[in-house]
Amino acid sequence: MKCETCGMENAAGARSCASCGRPLDGQAATVSVRVSRVALASSVCTLIGFVCFIPSFIAYLDPRVLHPRDPIVSSPESVIPLAVAAALFLGIAGLYSIATRGGRLTGYPFALFGAAAPFFFLLGSVLIPTLGHFKALGFPMTCGTNLSGIGKAMLIYANDYDDELPVAGGPGATWAPRLNNWAAADRSEAFGQDPNGTEGQATVSSSLWLLVKYGEVPTKSFVCKGERGTRPFNPNAYVTAGKTLSVLWDFGPDPTRHCSYSYQMPYGPQRLTVSGDPAFAIAADHNPWIDGPAWKSSDFAMFRPSGTVQEQKAGNAIAHSLDGQNVMFLDTHVDFQKRSYCGLDRDNIYTSWDGQDKSRGVRPKLGSVPADPQDSLLVNDPVLPTR
Repeated sequence: MKCETCGMENAAGARSCASCGRPLDGQAATVSVRVSRVALASSVCTLIGFVCFIPSFIAYLDPRVLHPRDPIVSSPESVIPLAVAAALFLGIAGLYSIATRGGRLTGYPFALFGAAAPFFFLLGSVLIPTLGHFKALGFPMTCGTNLSGIGKAMLIYANDYDDELPVAGGPGATWAPRLNNWAAADRSEAFGQDPNGTEGQATVSSSLWLLVKYGEVPTKSFVCKGERGTRPFNPNAYVTAGKTLSVLWDFGPDPTRHCSYSYQMPYGPQRLTVSGDPAFAIAADHNPWIDGPAWKSSDFAMFRPSGTVQEQKAGNAIAHSLDGQNVMFLDTHVDFQKRSYCGLDRDNIYTSWDGQDKSRGVRPKLGSVPADPQDSLLVNDPVLPTR
């Protein structure tokens, strides 16, 4: 007798199919139907792969949140191939099992989902980086626009202050990681000045803050979209209720989280004025040798201006994936430079010259000053521990 379900020939008088268990004599029989565990396992493996893919997805679409080189991204990525291979194997096994059990197994959607896992991840591995690349292309353009606006504001500021570029803290101020009181009632308290209004300590960002305080530059103009951990400064997020931007002295208690751009060290022996060489670098993207608010600085030992392309790129801004940096020069024009040694006479804009290799220089630290009037030293304030 031939089974109508699986087509197998059975012995005469058989009451049910020996292969699939279907009744052959027309009598009602109870057939237990359950979901294939193999099919379920294939779906679970596919879901594990998707969960591991999420950090990479976020990193490619928004580098401010995660970076593809971060351990939190790279570790789950190593699990994806194993999950996809298991999903494919179990998915095919589930489809075969369901097809040969004569209706006693179900779960086609789960098995198909697992069997199609390689297609899903192949498509994602092609499309997601492409979408992230196109989105990342807009970050340098945005930074260039921000720096251009900052440069124009600097010229207006200098016109009102005897051609001097923004320098906070008064005569004799030194570079400090935090102001005495960023929301103080007066300048002396803010910078901890002596009774004569001199000395005291100031941050690099407090000099740029003068453009907000007196030039009404929007705080969002100081945030690079490609830099993780930064956001536009909002005084209402801190205990400054009722105070306007014009009465404050810096970008909050931790200015590194609200100011992305590096600025020529304003507290050195040379005055910052508009009378210098127009090709002198005055501001740029975040210094790669100084920790950011949500990332660690680059390894200075890997940077070689005369080395391979990768060794040369190791000195570029992290915010733009080491592809280069937006640099604003003294004449306020902004260019995207593919190497950091783009200052006067191939001066490295992110390091201080040590009298030897001007293209490499010395890694900056708190207290570093330019070697001479031609030495660009664009720095950011160090990251502060939470208090």
